[in-house]
Order: sequence, then C-alpha cells, then structure tokens
Amino acid sequence: MAGDTPTPTLPATPPPPASTTPKRDAMRGAIEPIAKKMAAVGLTANKLTLIGFGIAGVAALFAGLQWWLLAGIVGTVGSGFDMFDGAVARVTGTVSKFGAFMDSTFDRWAEAVLYVGIIVGCTNAGFDLGAWLAAIAMGNAFMVSYTRARAESLGFSSGRGMAAVGLAPREVRVAILGIGLVAGGLLGGVVAWDPFGSGGAEATTGTLLFSLSLLLIAVFAAITVIQRILFVQRQAGR
Repeated sequence: MAGDTPTPTLPATPPPPASTTPKRDAMRGAIEPIAKKMAAVGLTANKLTLIGFGIAGVAALFAGLQWWLLAGIVGTVGSGFDMFDGAVARVTGTVSKFGAFMDSTFDRWAEAVLYVGIIVGCTNAGFDLGAWLAAIAMGNAFMVSYTRARAESLGFSSGRGMAAVGLAPREVRVAILGIGLVAGGLLGGVVAWDPFGSGGAEATTGTLLFSLSLLLIAVFAAITVIQRILFVQRQAGR
C-alpha cells in the first residue's frame, strides 16, 4: 500500500577476506595429519624446533667437510621441521608467543650455521668465489627476515601478511640452496674454480650450479628486501 513504510534492503554480507598466504595455508592443511601423528608419539613443537636446529648443524658439518650431497639432503630435511613445529603447536592447542619466538630464533640460527658450513667448505676447497657468494646470500637472507620482524613490530602487516610479500621467502631460499648443494655433490663436486682467469681448476657442472644457486639466493633475497621496504612505505603512506 502507498502509505506503508518500505522494507529496508539489508546490505549483502561481504565475503571474508582472502588469505594473504593461500599457498602456505594449503600446505599447512596438508601437513596437519602428519603433525597429529607426531604429537601422538610425544613430539612437541619446541622439541621439533630443537631437532631441526640439530639437523642443520649436521648439514653444516657435512658442508664443511665438502660432502655436498649429504649437506643438501640433510639440510633440506632439517628445514622441513620448520613446517611441522608450528603445525604440532596448532593441532595440540599449544601455540604461544614464546614458541613463536623460539621457532623464529632457531630458524635464523640454523640458517646461519648452514651458511657458515658452506663458507668453510668452499674455503677448504679453494673456491673463494663460493665463499663470497655464500656470505652475501646469508647477509641478504637475514635482511629478508629482519624486514618482516621489524615491520610487524611497528604494526605494519601484522600476522602472516608480510610472509606473502617478496620473491624469496625462506621456503624458496631453502629449495634453491638444497638443489644447489645436491647438484654440487652429484655433478663433479665443488672445485677451486676462478671465473676471472687467475688460475684454479676447470669448473665442473656441479660447481657452476652450486654457484648459481648462491647467486640466485643473494639476488632474489635482495629483491625481496626492496619489495618489503616498498610494501611498508605504501602502508605508512595510507
């Protein structure tokens, strides 16, 4: 009727925001069943963090001894514990700020230990270029983690938002390094190659791929740092 008050139209309920890390979310869903089995045998998140750190130390020892294939395999396995410690904490309801702090701290420590092992191995092999590339890759990789930690401490992109920003988060760096180490071990070893022609052995395929992996990490990590700086700059402008 003409005098009736029209029924107001309610606005449509907006859809929930999309995850900023859909790939990570999918991976977490896939590993939760394994995490439940780990928890069932008494493994806690902090135990897995320490086990992963210990495995990284073994991988660093292998790298220092120039056992590149073993270093790549063991280092990649050790980095896998980075996925499972958080998953175990979630499925057991034991997520805590201290656990997150411990996880991040030992992840960085393990990464540093492995790179130091690589630097020692390259030095022992007389491959100075490899030692330099490993040092640069380590420094840039740490800057990737620092930019995220500092941005989140200042209130920019809290939670896991910053993890999705950039070309080379930790998972990508671990995969590239693992491939490079395995290639170095399988394809002729890492030798004292000097690309600038001042002496040294002829480069093996393993040496070339190993060097390429370190170079990619160094470059991709630097790009990631710049991407995160620009991301925070845009947020600060808003």
